[in-house]
Formats: sequence, structure tokens, C-alpha cells
Amino acid sequence: MSRRYFELQKKYHPDYYSAATEAEKEEVLEKSSAVNKAFAIFKDEQQTIAYFLKIKGFLEEEEKYNLPTAFLMEMKEINELLDNGQNLDVYASIESIEQKMDMNIKPILQGNIDEGNQTALIQIKDYYYRKKYLKRILDRLND
Repeated sequence: MSRRYFELQKKYHPDYYSAATEAEKEEVLEKSSAVNKAFAIFKDEQQTIAYFLKIKGFLEEEEKYNLPTAFLMEMKEINELLDNGQNLDVYASIESIEQKMDMNIKPILQGNIDEGNQTALIQIKDYYYRKKYLKRILDRLND
């Protein structure tokens, strides 16, 4: 991915178009900006998943997603550990949860997912929101 990014960035970098017309400069600037945005999205797994779900029509801005009760109960226990200053236990718990989640979602993410595969899209969306929740806890640890 990085190799392709640098190829496109070199091809569309505005510095290479200093003698171009204003319209060409504007077009190149837009393409360069799009390349940068795409690279930022695809180098972060959560942003990549969010982008994928949005283009599939499965994720909306400011959506209220209901996580499963069992997951929320696990998070309650982790938050209690965090409140009690048991940060190492929090890290260990989150790492364990993420490993299980990653193991379950990896085959789905590596497969060919079309709009008709609602089950896979729902599983990816659930994974996305669970990871988002876990990230908020980790952010609290780092504060």
C-alpha cells in the first residue's frame, strides 16, 4: 500500500505542476488531497472498516448502535477495574477480548463481501463498534 501511495503522490504532487494551467493545478491538488485522504483511511483499520461500512450503506454518522448485553457486562467489569486503578488487569482483559474478536472477524474481513451478505456486514459492524468501545477505555487509561 505504501509503495502505491508514494507512486500516486509523486504523480500528483503539486510541485511537479508549477508550470501547469490553473485548472490543471486545481485538478492535481484535488487528486493529491484524495490520495492523502485514502492513505490515512487505509493505514488505520478502524477507519478502513468505517469507510467500507459507509460505502455498503451499513454505517451512518452519529448512529446509535446497541452493543450486545454480554459485551456491555464485560465492559462494566473492565471499567470497575479501571476505576480501582488496576490498569494492568485492564490491559490484559482488553488484549484477551481483542484477540478473540480478531480471530473471529479475520476470516470474514479476508473474504469477498457483497451487499447480499447481510450477516457478514452485521458482524463487521458489530466488530467496529466493539473496537471503538475498547479504544475509548484504552484512551482513558492513557489520560
